[in-house]
Amino acid sequence: MAELAIYGSLFASAFLAATVLPVSSEVVLLGLLAAGRGDPALLLAVATIGNTLGSVVNWILGRGIDTLRSRRWFPVTPRQYEQAGRMFRRYGAWTLLFAWLPVVGDAFTVVAGAARVPLGLFVVLVGLGKAARYAAIVAGSLWAMS
Repeated sequence: MAELAIYGSLFASAFLAATVLPVSSEVVLLGLLAAGRGDPALLLAVATIGNTLGSVVNWILGRGIDTLRSRRWFPVTPRQYEQAGRMFRRYGAWTLLFAWLPVVGDAFTVVAGAARVPLGLFVVLVGLGKAARYAAIVAGSLWAMS
């Protein structure tokens, strides 16, 4: 049961970190690694899946951008949306490999939904970028602890 709590807390923090709430999944992941809790490969997988699914929420919000963007809780400011839109128009769906970036990453995922990027392509590109980021965190942490 304790194992489920470890992975569940990481999944929840990773999911929420990709949505409207200011949550730091990296801190949770680093804390678990430092405490020697959980298998590093499984922690990497859980964080990646949770964070990618959280980005799918942003993709869905992007699909309804015209009716949702004026809401106070919307995860992207108009300025962030315009900046991400310019990058997206220039580089296309490849920007989704950088969905993990602070500030503009969430905007990329919203813009992708508004641009009607197919969900399968979205999940693959976002997942690859987020997996690479979490892999770097896990590898750096394991290296620092050795």
